[in-house]
Amino acid sequence: MTTIRNRVAERGTSMGARVLRRLPIGAQSAPYELFDLRPCGPLIGAEVHGVDLREPVGPELFAELDRALLEWKVLFFRDQPIDSGRHRAFARLWGELEVHPFLAQGDVPEVVRFAKDAAMVGVENVWHTDVTWRQEPALGSVLRAVEVPEFGGDTLWADMAAAYDNLPADVQERIEGLTAVHDFAFSFGRAMDPDRFAAMRAQYPPAEHPVVRTHPVTGRKTLFVNEVFTDHIVGLADDESEELLALLCKQATYPEYQVRFRWQPDSVAIWDNRATVHYATNDYHPNVRVMERAAILGERPY
Repeated sequence: MTTIRNRVAERGTSMGARVLRRLPIGAQSAPYELFDLRPCGPLIGAEVHGVDLREPVGPELFAELDRALLEWKVLFFRDQPIDSGRHRAFARLWGELEVHPFLAQGDVPEVVRFAKDAAMVGVENVWHTDVTWRQEPALGSVLRAVEVPEFGGDTLWADMAAAYDNLPADVQERIEGLTAVHDFAFSFGRAMDPDRFAAMRAQYPPAEHPVVRTHPVTGRKTLFVNEVFTDHIVGLADDESEELLALLCKQATYPEYQVRFRWQPDSVAIWDNRATVHYATNDYHPNVRVMERAAILGERPY
């Protein structure tokens, strides 16, 4: 007789408790002295209170914010009426910023604007990691709410170290050492005319990254594939690559690995692009939602 658990296993879905390890093995968390940190859950996401992003962030405060970002993967700030210039200055604390070649700019080149309304539908409602089609994907991103609908438009993040930790041992062994190709062609490239596509392809050729990357600071193993930009796994037949990518991308969909943030005007989020994927819900159309984002240049994954 087929049991419920057997039937669930045949469908590739797991049941029962999951390993929720927020910190690397052996790491210890320390108190924060310069702000109040309020976790959103046991694994990922925390709100920071007591920091005014309109003011310069000194080295001691930055060190604590950076430690909190590494520990919680996503940090949230409320009631931060900053402009694009201060937005850029805050993001630059973590490194140089990209000027996105495809997205509309805001008031400064390093800050892109996502303006959605009845005519411009949000298409970010898919699990993804920013700009993995670059040879050196983003370290992180800072997103600011300019105008939000009364209801809807939340953003979710998933911890991809936890997603890796909870893969079956045979799947972990199967993907060890594999690489995948990431490409902008299936998202941004679809709307380009042939000449522009050829020019952009020459500037941004497909990038090959590890399926499992090692976080350069924490040392955590993290799944590094996503539904938007990952085209195929190198060395596998098409059907095997599709099957394996579907299984790995599904790991982001489990609520145990997620945090969900309800935006308000002047809310700000910063996340570690090396450790997470995110999903912007599109349940607010045709209402207006305007967000601005700065992306911090990162390093080549290994």
